[in-house]
Formats: sequence, C-alpha cells, structure tokens
Amino acid sequence: MRAPQHTGAWNWDLEEHFAPGLGSALTTAARMVEVLREHGLMHRAEGLRWGWFTKGIGGLGITTEFSLLNRTLDDKDLPRRILGCRPEEFPEAEILGIFVLGRGTYIDASGREHSEDGLVGLIMHPAEDGLSAVLEVYHDVWADYDFFGRPHPQVYGHNAPRLSAALRDLDALLGVPADPGESTYFGVTEGYGLARTEPDELIDGLGLDRSDKL
Repeated sequence: MRAPQHTGAWNWDLEEHFAPGLGSALTTAARMVEVLREHGLMHRAEGLRWGWFTKGIGGLGITTEFSLLNRTLDDKDLPRRILGCRPEEFPEAEILGIFVLGRGTYIDASGREHSEDGLVGLIMHPAEDGLSAVLEVYHDVWADYDFFGRPHPQVYGHNAPRLSAALRDLDALLGVPADPGESTYFGVTEGYGLARTEPDELIDGLGLDRSDKL
C-alpha cells in the first residue's frame, strides 16, 4: 500500500557542486537514477511530471506529464522539449520541480521480488539560484512495522538495507550528505532510513496503526 505522504525523505542542496538550471538538473537526475537502478529502486526513468508557477502569482495549478519513451534524461534536446510544454497563456511560467517517474522492485517476506510503480520518488529542483534534489519513499516496506502496526522483520530486512545503501551511494555521487526531510504521520526519517519503533511505543507488541489515513 502507498501512503498519500512520504514515509521518509532526503534532501540534497547541490548549489555548490552542480550548475543551476534545467539541463544540469536532468543530467544530474540521470546519474542518480543509475545509482537507484543498481539497487533495484528505479529500473529506468520512464517519464517526467512537473508543475508551473510564475513570479508574483505562484503555482498555476497546471501539471505537465512527459513520457520519455526512447529518450534518456541526459538527452541534449530534452530541456528544449520540456520548455516547449510551457502553457501558452503564461509565457513566463517556470518549472516548480520535476518528478522522475519509474518502477522499482521491493521484496516480500518470502523473498519474492515485485515491481512497483513509484517505489521511490526523485524530485529535481532546477532553480536559477541553485540546484537541489529530493528522494522520497511512500511504502511501509522500508519500516520495521507495516501501516497496520504489525511487525514484518523479513520485509524490513529485505528492503531497508537496499535503501540505506542507495542513499549512501547517492551521497558519494553528489559529494554532499543528504539532510533528512520533514516527518509525516507515516514515518520519520533518521539517517539512511526510517526511525525504528521504540519498545515503549508498542501496545501489545504492535506499533501505531496508520491505516486510517491511507
């Protein structure tokens, strides 16, 4: 099950290490996706989704989705194609943040692999004053208890170390450590994973049942 908010998030401020702008954001995303692919968290970038805003107005409530088909994120023509999707009524519109869309693999308690759309969310912010990136996760496979408060140590053991290894490799790639994102009802980011459930948080051996918000 996928939560409506992230269960964990990691932010990288890249303004001192990477050039700003759309082209830089896309080529950096291509390198990040390759790291995620090595750990099975995103097999390939299948598409992009972003919103538009204008200075003085803010978000326009317009979302564009772009299928990559046979294109790659580091295609030199891709920035032009993306900017060509700008709404005609707002010629000065700018991109809020680009979500990289793709499928990844999680592993169940028995060790079977499952392909899941949007297993992780990679968001690139190509602002002119500095590039930044965010990785989000939305499922309970990364946590020691599921959304119903039930322990699932096999699921946790199969998946959490993969996420941790990917985050460490992304730190190495980007040359800057990730900052933990904000906590939500569904999880707390801690280090290279989600915070473990403390014994005093348990009731009859069960964790918090979060299924009411799913």
